[in-house]
Amino acid sequence: MSTSEVPAARPSLRERRRAVAVDEIVSTAETHIAEHGPHALSLRAVARSLGMTVQALYHYFPSRDDLVTALITKAYDDLADAVQAATETAPDDSDVPGMIVAAEGYRRWAIAHPERFQLLYGAPLRHYHAPVDGPTTEANRRMSAVFERELFRGFTPEQLAAADTRSLSPAFLGHLAREVPPSGTALPPPATALLLSVWGYVHGMVALEVFGHTGFLGVHQSELYRMAMRNLYEDVRRRVPTHD
Repeated sequence: MSTSEVPAARPSLRERRRAVAVDEIVSTAETHIAEHGPHALSLRAVARSLGMTVQALYHYFPSRDDLVTALITKAYDDLADAVQAATETAPDDSDVPGMIVAAEGYRRWAIAHPERFQLLYGAPLRHYHAPVDGPTTEANRRMSAVFERELFRGFTPEQLAAADTRSLSPAFLGHLAREVPPSGTALPPPATALLLSVWGYVHGMVALEVFGHTGFLGVHQSELYRMAMRNLYEDVRRRVPTHD
């Protein structure tokens, strides 16, 4: 058996019990957020719901920030799973582009979990600072990678580099060339600009709906969203040349 084939050591009983306890704490915190909103989250409230002391909770999450980071990471992961699942389960004969399918998966998750969506994209929690390039960043990149793949499917790097972004300044495109795109992959600056623009539309319309600003549309909100996503998708695809 080669070194690469050696099975990973099974977690110890203590490690398994700790993992179970962490999952229960995170689940209880999610329930608390769903009932009272993200800004009401506290270690004391979570500990009280679990029937444990705050001191005992500190063994698993030394601070409120550690628990918030775990909650945000899990929310991003669940959202990314929903977006990925939407593209993987779409009918093969569907005429709806994958990017639109992904966007609608994003919308469905946000509507089903408004408080967790607010934790991710609502008003920042006071005194909380997410770790730089930590698990929350990695989870967000996984979702961005799905949108990037579906939006630019079939295009070569050369075609993406030639995308029409004439309205953008050379200084801005130069800035994008020095920054890592949202998905974490190497993209030409014009493609990064288009991806960011798409993200703004996808997220902005969902945020308006989740926070109650388009309720006057009633059941027609999904119809408007699909129209906007299709127009957006077609506009971006027109901006990329079909030949290198």
